[in-house]
Amino acid sequence: MSKIPVYAWYFPNWHPGDPLNERWHGHGWSEWQGVKYAAKRFDGHVIYHPLWGYEDESDPAVMGRKIDTALEYGVDGFMWDFYWFEQEGGYRLKALEAFFKAMETRKGFKIALMWCNHDPIYVHPAPYRNAARSLLPGELSPQGFYNGSEYIIRECMARDCYLTINHEGQEKLYFILWHLPKFIAGMGGVQGARMALDDFRARVRKALGRELYLATVNFDHTTPENDTALLRSLGIDGCACYGWPNKPRTEAKWPAYPYSEFVDNGIEGFEQVTASVDLPMNITVAQGWDSSPRTVPSDMYDDIGYPFSWITDKKNVADFRRALIAARDFYRSGRFTGDFITLTTWNEWTEGNFMEPSVEDGYAYLEAVRDVFGAK
Repeated sequence: MSKIPVYAWYFPNWHPGDPLNERWHGHGWSEWQGVKYAAKRFDGHVIYHPLWGYEDESDPAVMGRKIDTALEYGVDGFMWDFYWFEQEGGYRLKALEAFFKAMETRKGFKIALMWCNHDPIYVHPAPYRNAARSLLPGELSPQGFYNGSEYIIRECMARDCYLTINHEGQEKLYFILWHLPKFIAGMGGVQGARMALDDFRARVRKALGRELYLATVNFDHTTPENDTALLRSLGIDGCACYGWPNKPRTEAKWPAYPYSEFVDNGIEGFEQVTASVDLPMNITVAQGWDSSPRTVPSDMYDDIGYPFSWITDKKNVADFRRALIAARDFYRSGRFTGDFITLTTWNEWTEGNFMEPSVEDGYAYLEAVRDVFGAK
């Protein structure tokens, strides 16, 4: 039986020197600051720390270890958060450049981009008052989308390590738009969005001689029929999941979200998200949730909205392994409609979900991935 493809979402904000980050947070800043100074929010709250230390991901040698470790433990590639804004252009690109530099001496690992077209918000850290305010608009004009997608074609999709999947008898380059309604608004409506995406496809075909597979994560979420009709009208080929419900359904004492229930809710969601749209859907397995490191440590921690969110409590490898097995079984069941399984995430340390080894648990979560899915 062939290996099930497994990809981990990758969040690139763990390097100093990004111009926008330094404008907002000061010289030499990276998101590791949130991990270093995070505060415990309830008795038994575990703050996790990187076993490899507070590394600079823009160093190709550091990125190379991430790639090698991922492959060793059964992760076949990264689904990479990509940022490009209307006036400022690229954001957090130094890590992406380091990834491609590291791949010059490696094979067998893949990358696909997810364009995170949302507003960057002030959560590094967020104060109790005026939390999560917008720092820049995430909307793009047709010209802004053209500029960013030209970079993607030239600097990313042209490389051998860019992910392709088989669709309609062809190997197509996989690309994700995070927030479809915001994209539609920026393009002036559905017709304008379809024109921009068709133009993107045509430019990929002309430059690379390849076809494009377009996916999305966030759409209207009305009814399966309406959502499917909207996505098809835009030429969207499939969907992906990012994360699990981050609040409990049963009685729980704020802010501790029992990890066993978190896993139960996530497993139940495999069927639900698959049925939410009549297009291919790639499910995810989330390792946890804790966005408290994105809040001011000295402020109170009340239920006032992200990043003041529920925190998974008593996270453990046994429940995580149970989720991986359920995802594997769902993939093989005949009810799965997608092409691969994702892990949320490789390195979201300030949202409490990460596959990288921690001081507290070592490589245990990666070992679970390898045990369930195997490695090449």
